[in-house]
Amino acid sequence: MNGGNVTTEGATGRRLVLTILPVIILAGAMVLGYLLYATLKDYVAHAEVPFLPSDPVATHVEKGRAKEEDLPDLAKKERATILLLGIDQRGDEAGPWRTDTMIALTVDPATNTAGMLSIPRDLWVTVPGFGEHKINTAHFIGDVEGYPGGGPALAKKTVRNLLGVPIDYYVRVNFTGFERLIDAIGGITVDVEKPIDDDKYPDGNYGYTEVHIPAGIQHMDGKTALQYARSRHGTSDYDRSRRQQKLLMAAMDKVLSMDISLARIPEILRIVGDSVQTDLNLSELTTLAGVAREIELESIKTAAIDESTTQPATTPSGMWVAIPDRDAVRMLRDEIFPSPSPTVPAVQTVDKDKVLSESARIQILNGTLVSGLAQRTATLLREEEYLVTGYGNADRGDYATTIIVDLTGNAYTTQSLARMFRVEPENILSRSEANPEADIRLILGQDYAAVEPQP
Repeated sequence: MNGGNVTTEGATGRRLVLTILPVIILAGAMVLGYLLYATLKDYVAHAEVPFLPSDPVATHVEKGRAKEEDLPDLAKKERATILLLGIDQRGDEAGPWRTDTMIALTVDPATNTAGMLSIPRDLWVTVPGFGEHKINTAHFIGDVEGYPGGGPALAKKTVRNLLGVPIDYYVRVNFTGFERLIDAIGGITVDVEKPIDDDKYPDGNYGYTEVHIPAGIQHMDGKTALQYARSRHGTSDYDRSRRQQKLLMAAMDKVLSMDISLARIPEILRIVGDSVQTDLNLSELTTLAGVAREIELESIKTAAIDESTTQPATTPSGMWVAIPDRDAVRMLRDEIFPSPSPTVPAVQTVDKDKVLSESARIQILNGTLVSGLAQRTATLLREEEYLVTGYGNADRGDYATTIIVDLTGNAYTTQSLARMFRVEPENILSRSEANPEADIRLILGQDYAAVEPQP
């Protein structure tokens, strides 16, 4: 390969990198290295690039991926939602880890728009199949309990149930990788609205250190950016969420205006090999890159589940948590994830003779704060010839997922309801009660309220 060819291929590589970097930042600055690798892997399949290592790092398309038929068709401009996960991994720790950062990112190829919704780690939610917990433990539980797809899959499902929207993909990064990746792009510039004074910032060795970041325009290296993103002392988790979004926007602004040095790419590849995991594949990344190039930075909507959409509470064990206001969260979700309301599909394969032969009495209970949900659902089921004998409110209004309780052994009716309401197997329960008021109890959760058919 002569010098002229190296120059031409180097310019091509630089153009490829600059083409895909915007989607890197749209998926969080944390996915930077992976996308660079994915792009260059495709590029080097057709041309030699002498500065790349002979055995580049392996891709990290691993756990947590949904079935292909359940994923959006990006080629048809269907909306995609990505869950960004930041874990507090220290050194060579093997885990499992809680998530310190959770951001739901949505990208709409049809309108070239995007939005970010930050989720506080102390939010008290239902982790499907495991009861009520802080949302930051979903990832931990998924790994500890051997959940299919591990921590990322259970975290995705938990957020899906909270918001009532599909969570298609995830990107996970550890904080050491985030710090190194920010350094690799030359740092970022952030307008710090309020000074950060934290004398109990984790030092990475199970101790504390002091952090001071003054107000005003600050150029941050990776270490400072991580401190700005993670500091809690003297501030709140809600403030952290806003700062994290500001960092991602600053990183995107930096990337869109910068000339990437090709000499930095091998370093970035090494970083991503240690730090980033995702279930996005190369084709999906490439498509998202094309969308990202068309998105104006100013058009990206940002929001956070914060003190205006939650209520503070203390659990019986003395743990402080944030209880979501379901209606307020739903309104916030609709601002960031605008789309026509889907409907629950009609049960096309139900054998109504079998339903009638079981004659299962169905009690419908509204487990949400959505007014009239049980009554409307009763009307819907009666039109489908189910025997609804009563409806009302459940014992509480914060059920994230719909639950079916089979009280007297009516397998066919139970399964047909599960298909209609898309109830997962772990949320179908069998119980015995003395003189039950009904044969099947259907407790409607927020997941159904989010897709309730409109009149």
